[in-house]
Amino acid sequence: MSVASDEPVAFPGSPAARAVSAIKTRVVSARYLRPFQISSGISTELVSLVVEVHTADGAIGIGETSPMTAYTGETLAGVTAAIEDHLAPALIGRDPLDRAGAHVVMDAVLRGQSVAKAGLDIALYDLAGRISGWPVHAVLGGSVRDRVQTTWVVGLGTLDEMAAEAAEYAGRGFRHLKVKGGQDPAKDLELIRAVRDAIPADAELCLDANEGYDATTALPYLAKMTDAGMTLLEQPLPRWDLTGLVRLRERLDVRLMVDESMHSLHDAMEIARRGAADVLNIKILKVGGLHRALQIANVAEAAGLAVKVGSMPELGVATLAAVHLAAAVPGATVAADLVGPLMVDEDPLAPSVFADCDGWIDVPQGPGLGHEV
Repeated sequence: MSVASDEPVAFPGSPAARAVSAIKTRVVSARYLRPFQISSGISTELVSLVVEVHTADGAIGIGETSPMTAYTGETLAGVTAAIEDHLAPALIGRDPLDRAGAHVVMDAVLRGQSVAKAGLDIALYDLAGRISGWPVHAVLGGSVRDRVQTTWVVGLGTLDEMAAEAAEYAGRGFRHLKVKGGQDPAKDLELIRAVRDAIPADAELCLDANEGYDATTALPYLAKMTDAGMTLLEQPLPRWDLTGLVRLRERLDVRLMVDESMHSLHDAMEIARRGAADVLNIKILKVGGLHRALQIANVAEAAGLAVKVGSMPELGVATLAAVHLAAAVPGATVAADLVGPLMVDEDPLAPSVFADCDGWIDVPQGPGLGHEV
């Protein structure tokens, strides 16, 4: 018979011994297998900033952030400066296990800059896992799934190219396909029909318009896309147009997901209050890290909204953070976007968990994020 102990869990070292002693950054990059294009821009290379948090007793936590400028408006130089000149100095000397306190401090010294804060946050979670011996999903509160489904994201191209790519990855086992659109609803209707014909009947099909439509023009086409087999619609309208999103949601028989409309906990609250979405796309870098992402997931749960754990995309370290988040959030029932390491020719940060992906990622069970950087 075992008896539960009332003794608290003792983490190795005193707070002073494990205090943050240094924060280092370095740039890594990988070329996309084919240029990745969305309605707001095109990228040929995935560039990330690796963030290392060192402690006085020699422990290291490693995070990653990737400012996709066409999407976030933030640049690599700006994110690097935000970390090195403002955020890192504020964290030196602090207990790295105090992740909530780290966000209070970071928000006090620099407003906004969620992409920069996310890199530090991910490193702190990795460090907490390594210090405790726990995987990050346990640090987040536990895991409700040991495998996470991922979508395949098809960037803009010709209709034939996009349909062929969707069919290829459906053939590899992916059962959730997301195609980029937003330039012309009439052409996107043709795209949905072509992709739907090219993939198995049991595969889900999402269109991500990346804010490209206006409600009046797009509504009749979106209704036809739904009839043609689109099962999820992501961010059809500009981020500010919650009223338009509410109207679309009332008129369409398809789940509506927001992405660009939700950058913060306050955005999530307003979207839930207005009834502007069925699904929240939570991107760890967009919202400022795992700490904020989990807060938003709790709002979604309280409001009865589903969650997709999204991607900018990123390389292996930040994508692993997304795997742990998707494992820990009960409401993360929409296939996650865990494709960054799969979209490049060689990911310098990708662990073996991403090799030979068939649409599912096993959740790492070792300490921290589970990378080998």
